[in-house]
Amino acid sequence: MLSAEKIARYEGKCGQFRIGLIKLLHKIQTGHPGGSLSAVEILTILYNEILRLDPRNPEKPDRDIFILGKGHGAPILYIILADLGFFPGEELASLRQLGSRLQGHPCANKLPGIELSTGPLGLGISAAVGRALAGKLDKTGENVFILLGDGEIQEGIVWEAAMAAGKYRLDNLVAILDHNGVQLDGKVDDIMPLGDVKAKWTAFGWNCLEMDGHNLAEIHERMLQARDLKNGGPVIVIAKTVKGKGVSFMEGNHAWHGKPIGDAEFSAALEELEAK
Repeated sequence: MLSAEKIARYEGKCGQFRIGLIKLLHKIQTGHPGGSLSAVEILTILYNEILRLDPRNPEKPDRDIFILGKGHGAPILYIILADLGFFPGEELASLRQLGSRLQGHPCANKLPGIELSTGPLGLGISAAVGRALAGKLDKTGENVFILLGDGEIQEGIVWEAAMAAGKYRLDNLVAILDHNGVQLDGKVDDIMPLGDVKAKWTAFGWNCLEMDGHNLAEIHERMLQARDLKNGGPVIVIAKTVKGKGVSFMEGNHAWHGKPIGDAEFSAALEELEAK
């Protein structure tokens, strides 16, 4: 259980991460604010409380593995990696610039802490299944975590990977679904309804948990439960989230999937975030 002191500290971090994200994306006039804002609390708890990682030794053999399936959420992942010391925070200003190690989607051969280059939706979970299977065969003891998006699980390759994970009983694999109900072009229910998401994953042999993806204490509890549930099957945690969380005019609005932040919008967002 997270202490009240830790919850307060992480709430402060999440607030600063959101402010830093808005400042960064406004400055470079590119990037993906909506899907980054929805994942702030999830990634904050994962990286500070759950994953076995060492920023001073990013390739430590007994580390846990995290893959950002929804690769467009890279800006918030970079901010958290910089906060932990994987690379200098000053480098964040180079996001999506020519020659930068911080591209619009994660690039594994450039930046410490990035395990897999992602962007093509469905690629991440396919690789995560392979990595988890290799870990089981080699008895490494590593856990593999992957963050998926709603639009991403419309891809057929996701369900092929889900079948394989169930077949091989990969209880060292934890998927988290950033279930905000919005994708690039609109609401998921309007574009390609997902139906009963929990029933689908259960049918593929996964253990399904649910959580409020913005409640720090609940995220911590569910992530520990998911990591430690070793009953011979993979786990998915369906996280109810809000796209654009924290900035009222971005919340639930698909236009902010990848829209540049104008000056007036920047001022309004910053005023709202700094008032919290």
